Amino acid sequence: MRKPYVLLLSVLGLLGAALVLLGPAPAASAAENGEWAVYPAASRLGSRPYFYLSADPGTTITDRVTVANKTAAPLTFLLYGADAYNTDRDGGFAVRTRQEKQTGAGAWIRPERDKVTVPPRSAVTVPYTLTVPADADPGDHPGAVVALDERVARGAAGSVALGVQRAVGARVYLRVGGPTVPALAVEDVTLDQDRPLVPGTRTSSAVVSYTLHNRGNVTLNPKVALKAQGLFGRTLLARDLDRLPAELLPRQKIRLTERWTGSPQLDWGEVTLTASAKDVRESGQVSFLALPWLPAAVLVTGGIAGLVGVRTRRRREAARAPAEGGQRA
Repeated sequence: MRKPYVLLLSVLGLLGAALVLLGPAPAASAAENGEWAVYPAASRLGSRPYFYLSADPGTTITDRVTVANKTAAPLTFLLYGADAYNTDRDGGFAVRTRQEKQTGAGAWIRPERDKVTVPPRSAVTVPYTLTVPADADPGDHPGAVVALDERVARGAAGSVALGVQRAVGARVYLRVGGPTVPALAVEDVTLDQDRPLVPGTRTSSAVVSYTLHNRGNVTLNPKVALKAQGLFGRTLLARDLDRLPAELLPRQKIRLTERWTGSPQLDWGEVTLTASAKDVRESGQVSFLALPWLPAAVLVTGGIAGLVGVRTRRRREAARAPAEGGQRA
């Protein structure tokens, strides 16, 4: 019986694909994994790091992609267009696999050949067309031209047989003509606190979580500043965050976290995250109450005891009232 296998797209599976396509291009302007490279064919203006294309709805443009084989044996690749997206893990630039449905640039890219064999230590250039539908939305539609190794490397993980296919792709930055609308939002800000049981016994910390959402139709290069204020507007923390995606693609959202070491053990205030990019600036907030666990427990216990005492006293007074009224009669 044939064993099922998991198909992964990347330098070493899906994770690798994201890394190869998305990391900075080498000096040769190629995305590569050491065995093969994929890059825009040289134009009259020289080499290009990526495909930067502009087209109006209903038009077709042509370009060429080069696949270079750096090994001592021939390699065969499947060529296809892919849509790009931001990964959940860190917001990196990644692309859809060949089996996934393409709805943007990936669906509009058509290589002249969908399979190409590249001789050892050689390169083959393949023309492709990109046809923008007449009803395409204006703005950015990022994607890639991907060369998927036809070979399936066999491996095993426990009782499951694995099949790994590797891919490398050249990014495509396509802008469709029409109004461009940059829009950014900071959504669902939360604060999870980790405070010691007894104040002063260890450093407290907190984790700020938030969703960064590109609500517009153009790619943004976001910056985020975090500010925490306590009672009476005291500034407890103010810093620019650096764990951000270099590019936040249109209509993409990612969940990010930031640790706040040394958060207050006793305070009341607000955390504000301000995201900015070209022509846009938006903020999101969350309030917090920091109270040490032991004093809080004492206060809560004391409050509950006080309420029980008040209710007990009222019941006793209510029980005595009818008896006293009967004696007066």
